[in-house]
Amino acid sequence: MIRQPAAAGSFYPRDRDELLTQLARIVPPRRRPEASLGLIAPHAGYIYSGAIAAELFADTELPRRIVLLGPNHHGVGEQAAICCEGSWRTPLGEAPIAADLAAYLMQRCPLLRPDQLAHRFEHSIEVQIPLLQYLQPQLRIVPICLGAGRLPDWLGLGTDLGRALNDWPHEVLIVASSDMNHFLGAAETRRRDQLAIDAALALDPACLYRTVRANDISMCGVVPAVVMLQAVLERGATQCRLVRYGHSGDVSGDLSRVVGYAALRVR
Repeated sequence: MIRQPAAAGSFYPRDRDELLTQLARIVPPRRRPEASLGLIAPHAGYIYSGAIAAELFADTELPRRIVLLGPNHHGVGEQAAICCEGSWRTPLGEAPIAADLAAYLMQRCPLLRPDQLAHRFEHSIEVQIPLLQYLQPQLRIVPICLGAGRLPDWLGLGTDLGRALNDWPHEVLIVASSDMNHFLGAAETRRRDQLAIDAALALDPACLYRTVRANDISMCGVVPAVVMLQAVLERGATQCRLVRYGHSGDVSGDLSRVVGYAALRVR
């Protein structure tokens, strides 16, 4: 099955040449890409957060296989929905599903369920793919869309995912797709976002989840971030670093109602 693009023409250009022109503008030259276990990358329209995500990806050693964790903005489909076969189409071509890895993760992670519905209109994973295709032409993906659930569910999934990847014979990167706080003033958004960022920098997924809930931080991808952090802790992660932070007001000039964006790398 080929998953058709849902966000092309809104979050990023639908035309291939226009998209390539924009990518050439926002993706910086690759310097010394760093080996990483996990990333948190924003997923807003490219004009707003594309350069932040692009800087993160350009400075990362991107393996062929990448597990993409995204939030379920629409609330449809399975709680932890995995795409197991086929490909995702973008204006740059098709990104194949790493079917061997997806089948293996299904065996090792009981919470995962095969489901296309959760992914059909969801932009959070799709927006990452053209950036990754541009930098890693041999990209193969495992998209996982995460919905409602309890913290123990997500910590358990992260533990299962990390242990499974420890036994997998090939290199795999986990990318958690998330924007930060939504639609408050720039100063308050930055304050709230820093609370969440500090928890991520401490490599404490449970603290991140509780901090977001306790401080009413509208971080849409907190669950993907929690699962990623728990997984990479199982893989031996020792450091999280903030690569870049910004918000939509940096582009629009409107500081009264912004969305925050953070790019973080875990090693």
